[in-house]
Amino acid sequence: MKKTFAGVGVLLGLYLIARAIAEPFVIDMTDPASYRLDWGGPSLAGVLAVHCGPGVVSAALIGRGVRSWWRGRPATRPARYGE
Repeated sequence: MKKTFAGVGVLLGLYLIARAIAEPFVIDMTDPASYRLDWGGPSLAGVLAVHCGPGVVSAALIGRGVRSWWRGRPATRPARYGE
């Protein structure tokens, strides 16, 4: 069950990361009317915080999880001559 929740969490995190990457290209940052009614509007900073913030947090948490998983693995022992 724990692996299922972790898998769903990673998928959700990857979606949020992809959304954060795509958001600056989806909105017209030079035209405030294009993002005025979006969540976090009417300011560009608010829109980017609401739409990109969760992706940044997800990337940090997934990176932290991968790092702890990588460090938790047993180190491979170099083979000695003659073994």
